[in-house]
Amino acid sequence: MERHHAQKRESGEAYFSHPLEVAGILARYRLDSATIATGLLHDTIEDGVATEEEIRREFGKEVSKLVDGVTKLSKIEPRAAATRGDLGKFVLAMSKDVRVLLVKLADRLHNMRTLQHIQRPERRQRIARETLDLYAPLARRVGIMAICEELEDLAFAELQPAEHDAICRRLEFLKKRYPSQVGRTLNELRRVLEASGIESEVTGREKRPHSIWQKMQRKRVTTEKVTDLF
Repeated sequence: MERHHAQKRESGEAYFSHPLEVAGILARYRLDSATIATGLLHDTIEDGVATEEEIRREFGKEVSKLVDGVTKLSKIEPRAAATRGDLGKFVLAMSKDVRVLLVKLADRLHNMRTLQHIQRPERRQRIARETLDLYAPLARRVGIMAICEELEDLAFAELQPAEHDAICRRLEFLKKRYPSQVGRTLNELRRVLEASGIESEVTGREKRPHSIWQKMQRKRVTTEKVTDLF
């Protein structure tokens, strides 16, 4: 906090709110203390408010290496990219410690959650496109689907707001029209499985807007024609 005390984010908030949020995201995934500390310190070298040696002295060699890795990864990410698959392989190959990538994902997630505070539309669009093409596939590759799906939805909302809003309205309409249908179906499945002597855990989830949009594009249908929204 002391290092970032004079800095402000575009929202007007004190800059240290960002590393705190990044560390909080990492903590919610129960990552180790070195990774959480890296979340707090991830911008310090890049912003010139601390050196790797200072971080090593204060927090140890492990944290300093992770912070340095995040800094280097930020510098080598290509702006112009070929395909999602190539980008994912490129970034994974450049990082020797998966924790560096996890910090970058948490960093991008919080930046996307606060994207609306960026004034220039073209910059918001660039960040959203980069998120959809690079960070969401990267989160999927390392198996963190909750972050992947949230990144996809946040980017989708920025890049195609009308389509995103239409899908959200449709979901709300269906939830109000069929408030207990999913619950009844799950209960019936549990009953049948239990009666058959099959131990199981049956859960349901709502499809995310970007996932629905992708299915609409593949099948060339409107939201009214997509039946498996839940």
